Amino acid sequence: MITVRAAADRGRSSTGWLHSAHSFSFGSYFDLRHQGHGNLLVLNDDTMAPGQGFGSHGHRNMEIVSYVLSGALAHQDNLPQRSPADGSAPAPTPPTGILRPGDVQRMSAGWGVQHSEFNALQDQDTHFLQIWFKPLFTGIRPSYEQKHFPAADRRGRLVRLASRKGVDGSLSMNADATFWAGLFDGDAETATQALDPLRLAYVHVAQGSVQVNGVPLAAGDGALLEDENQLTLQHGTGANVLVFDLARR
Repeated sequence: MITVRAAADRGRSSTGWLHSAHSFSFGSYFDLRHQGHGNLLVLNDDTMAPGQGFGSHGHRNMEIVSYVLSGALAHQDNLPQRSPADGSAPAPTPPTGILRPGDVQRMSAGWGVQHSEFNALQDQDTHFLQIWFKPLFTGIRPSYEQKHFPAADRRGRLVRLASRKGVDGSLSMNADATFWAGLFDGDAETATQALDPLRLAYVHVAQGSVQVNGVPLAAGDGALLEDENQLTLQHGTGANVLVFDLARR
């Protein structure tokens, strides 16, 4: 069974400098019909104005993944840096980083972390997805991990970005979930993937358009898959697609 979550039906919020579309209930947007899908709790499509951002704020007991579509997202938190293996001095605290297209960051909020996020650019918007998963274990030590996944590697195929045990070079996360991303343009770029019918799957089209098991989806659309054995992505037009394998809760 495939249920389409249309982009136009998502919740919306705006602060003037941040425009967000919420695939699932978040903040002031609440909809009993859309309370996540399995252990995927939040999928926010955010566009942040130049030089603007979230000041320092706290999270706890949540797995949070940021996926940048365009622009540059600056990150800062209060986690101490570990000393490098070569014995040199650790980097300054708090750690900082900038995410650009193709970069993925996983933050395990654990027992609590303070962090901030800003558009690192002064002349253009930054467009990114913020994705929250229910953690397997609560009260763990906070941590984060960041990795770049080149567009060439994602072209015409699904690349594993994050998983429970960091399989195939993906980021490891404290959640019973895996997610992939791929870029699809033209009829020659097609991907097929087996699905476990005992679990749930979710597809989000971040950019462009694509067919999911024959169902056409456009930018911002999602597809909730249940009791499906296979996923096929085809007939993409500038499509940037995320695919999630999820525990039922």
